[in-house]
Amino acid sequence: MAAPKGIGLPGTILGIGLGGFVDGILLHQLLQWHHMLSSTDTDRIGVRHYPVDTVPGLRMNTVWDGLFHTVTWLAVLVGIGLLYSRVTASRGRVWRSRALWGWILSGWGLFNLVEGVIDHHLLGIHHVRTGPYQLAWDLGFLALGVILVAVGWALRRGADTLDLCQAPR
Repeated sequence: MAAPKGIGLPGTILGIGLGGFVDGILLHQLLQWHHMLSSTDTDRIGVRHYPVDTVPGLRMNTVWDGLFHTVTWLAVLVGIGLLYSRVTASRGRVWRSRALWGWILSGWGLFNLVEGVIDHHLLGIHHVRTGPYQLAWDLGFLALGVILVAVGWALRRGADTLDLCQAPR
């Protein structure tokens, strides 16, 4: 009989999706520091420039922000679906909430690291905040990712599981 699967994968995928939502909602929409293609005038791959201070440019950036939100929404749906399947197939095995939150924080940190390295540094299609301290903002975003992974790892490290099918000792 195969060992029951844990909640690492669903928690990480949930964290990636939720981290993407925080990025998209906070940085793209509320603070309006950047959009998906807001730095295409200085990107490293030759994407046409879509300035956010023009209606056509803002439209294109909004479309790409919407595609980004669609991917993060799908990640949350996949994470929930995987989590549901793991919990319902666990045969009495229950995970403490700190394990789930640890995996979610690790996934959020992983999102920051991957998205930050690819979009901010390799492609250069947008930055956390453009301007005189652009590199500092981008590096801070990566540092936050490392902190989230570390806190998530520490949180889930001490979280055990309960087996409701075993008799109490």
